[in-house]
Amino acid sequence: MTIPSELKKNEIYPARITGYTSEGAGVCRIGERAVFVPGTIAGEEWDVRIVRSTSAAVWGRGETLCSPSPHRAEPDCPAYPRCGGCALRHMDYAEELSLKLQRVNDALHRIGKLDFSVSGILPAPEDARQRRKVIFNVAKQNGRPVAGFYRARSHEVVPVPDCPAVPKEALACAQTVLDWMEREHIPVYDEAAKRDGVRHIFYRSSHLTEKAVLTLTASRSPGEKALGILTDMLRERCPDVTGLVLNRNTARGNTVLAGEFDTVWGSEVLTEGLCGLTFTLSPRSFFQVNPPQAERLYEAALGYAGITPGMTALDLYCGTGTIGLCMASRGARVIGAEVIPAAVENARDNAERNHLSDECEFLCADAGEAAAEFARRGIRPQVIVVDPPRRGLDESVISHAAGMQPERIVYVSCDPGTLARDLASFARQGYTPAAGIAVDMFPRTSHVETVCLLSKLQSKEHIEIEVKMDELDLTSAESKATYEEIKAYVLEHTGLKVSHLYIAQVKQKYGIIERENYNKPKSENAKQPQCPPEKEEAITEALKHFGMI
Repeated sequence: MTIPSELKKNEIYPARITGYTSEGAGVCRIGERAVFVPGTIAGEEWDVRIVRSTSAAVWGRGETLCSPSPHRAEPDCPAYPRCGGCALRHMDYAEELSLKLQRVNDALHRIGKLDFSVSGILPAPEDARQRRKVIFNVAKQNGRPVAGFYRARSHEVVPVPDCPAVPKEALACAQTVLDWMEREHIPVYDEAAKRDGVRHIFYRSSHLTEKAVLTLTASRSPGEKALGILTDMLRERCPDVTGLVLNRNTARGNTVLAGEFDTVWGSEVLTEGLCGLTFTLSPRSFFQVNPPQAERLYEAALGYAGITPGMTALDLYCGTGTIGLCMASRGARVIGAEVIPAAVENARDNAERNHLSDECEFLCADAGEAAAEFARRGIRPQVIVVDPPRRGLDESVISHAAGMQPERIVYVSCDPGTLARDLASFARQGYTPAAGIAVDMFPRTSHVETVCLLSKLQSKEHIEIEVKMDELDLTSAESKATYEEIKAYVLEHTGLKVSHLYIAQVKQKYGIIERENYNKPKSENAKQPQCPPEKEEAITEALKHFGMI
């Protein structure tokens, strides 16, 4: 077939998929143009229909699969690919990991112009219902309220009565809110029509305690009586929910959380665990949505940081203090900075909760301003950790961080493109990447996290860093089984559901908790749920099964 120089919309052309975009779409070349085709896999041959063509890009749709890849898989979600939450459910996990590693290294080479590649990728230990933070968008369709996720590159809500990435409890909460809206005639927010109503349903649960908080985002309050009815419905249908929060969000656009927060019932605070420490979370606090994998991410970052007792460490974009407190628990003096006041309060509370207040200082400040202030104060940290949002670092943060002349800079990134750009900027400041590893935090999506170590080295010097994937366990060093494996064993053999908190209590009883602060409450008078006898017995049997006691 002769390929014209200009591809015509709705015309079909034969093509072979050769790679992927940053969003996980397949890439092929038809004539002189690169064409992006979602739902395809490298190595496949397709008949591709052109659906959109601009001077910048050409998009196609796979019409006929002529030669499938051995990595093709049957999607396990009825909303895929209409829902924009996942992009990779048409391929097996091995290909997904390969794609993500390739994405990181392509960005480092193409955007950053760096002669450096990350060494590998840490796979997620489980591939289902791993998200502990879920935001459902609310819309009105066929006269009824629905909850779901946006279709890719649109604000069209795709209803999701079930989702393999979301806990069933979150789905039950969303359905309860929808039933309440119908029963009480609660309107749906419509910006175009200037109609007030419910905008989002924000569910967050704790991996440690298995408790959850639900935040209802609305442009105005539905009223005390209506909220009381919703509280009663949640308490009846969703026993894991221990708090309901109303966020009165009048911001234009699709900002999820903005404005005032009022606790309607229970507590807005959750307790979560990471790396042997406990953390309190408020609705606006940032926290990783996949805690088991976050532990592996932080263990990699801590390995690169090379923490030794007495060293000074800066934690920029510290959030609720997770990484900083992990460094403090290993003997570092930590100064953290975060721009969100509620997160800073959480960080200070978390330092107290884990008995690390004397080792930590948390400031409410923009990262650039904080870095400049640290430089003016003459602070000379041995290590600086940065964990910025998707947009990456401002040049001022890079220049001030490099100006403090730390021995090491550890960069935790959620976007390979901005990571590559910032590493190139650091290189101009004399800090070059010495080691790095990708981490699959969000299975079945195109997103990938990366941890990189930057060091200031002379040309003849080198640094050797080894992060062993098989040693990035989810529990303490003495453990032979992960918390998830223990939970699964107990459920299979007894039918009981046990939380991480209960497992930690039993492990502590038998002297196999590595860090003494893992299970301590904030104060001596604080009450903490204790493991029931029948669950303690079941957990004990699991520990015996895995040879841990």
